[in-house]
Amino acid sequence: MTEFEMHSSDSEDISDDDAELQRAFADGEIKPGLNKIVPVAKQHVNNIKGLTMKYEEFKLNLPWIELLGNVNKEAPLAPELAAKMHEQEQKRANQLKNNKKLQQFAAAEDPVLNDFKREMMFHRQAQATVMQALPKLKAMGIATIRPDDYFAEMAKTDAHMQKIRASLMQKQAQQQRSERVKELRAHRKEGKAIQIQTKLQRLKEKKDMMDQVKKVRKGVSKDLSFLDSKKGPSKKSIEKRKMKDKKFGFGGKKRGLKSNTKESAADISEYKKPKRDGKFAGGKPGIGGKGAKGARGKRGGSASGASKRPGKNRRAQSKSKGRK
Repeated sequence: MTEFEMHSSDSEDISDDDAELQRAFADGEIKPGLNKIVPVAKQHVNNIKGLTMKYEEFKLNLPWIELLGNVNKEAPLAPELAAKMHEQEQKRANQLKNNKKLQQFAAAEDPVLNDFKREMMFHRQAQATVMQALPKLKAMGIATIRPDDYFAEMAKTDAHMQKIRASLMQKQAQQQRSERVKELRAHRKEGKAIQIQTKLQRLKEKKDMMDQVKKVRKGVSKDLSFLDSKKGPSKKSIEKRKMKDKKFGFGGKKRGLKSNTKESAADISEYKKPKRDGKFAGGKPGIGGKGAKGARGKRGGSASGASKRPGKNRRAQSKSKGRK
């Protein structure tokens, strides 16, 4: 049989199978959904003998110090760790209770608490391993702590270490400068807030006082105690005033210090009435005494040897003569 005849026979068999399937589908013998793939269960092989043989092949019979293998249980739970775990559980419970959008879990199934417990288990396992391994190392005479006089050989030169030190110092100085700038900004903001608060407080006090004044003017209230509610100068302002007086003097107004006031003009406690002979009661010559001239002599009365002022008519005549 030639190759062409074999290919032709195969194609005829395939076409016959398709024709049979189409005929069976048309007759209703084949329906969709009847043909299902049956899953085959995977068989797991547990070859204990083979695994044991392979383990014996690559097993290394080395001393314990080379492997440092330890098989132990977890260390007992310390009181501080138990308190920390209880605090974490309470915190997580409050978080789930206050936020209903989070997926709710029981305490034993919560993944967050499970992660925390897993980390705690690793900690306790490492602690138990250290407690078991340290006595063995001490029994074998192996030091576990570096001695105080131990000096390691430096792998880098001193010049390189100086560069590293200078770089670290520069970073530290930059960090301190940045922190100082942040602190100054915070103080500036705080001072500005205090200044605004003080200004608002003063405006509020002024508004309250004006309201009280309006009430008194309208006759609604007769209480004037708000006028005496002003506080005196603070201790700080007094000390500041003293320092300025000591440095710059007292300053203040200089003009009109010797002018009379209402009180000084009305004060007649030092006035002494003169006697008839032109002397005061105290015995001192005063206005209108023997030595007085002009208007003083006129006020105090006539005195021997004193020149009198010409009258008004004579003064007018003398002025007219001078003009001519």
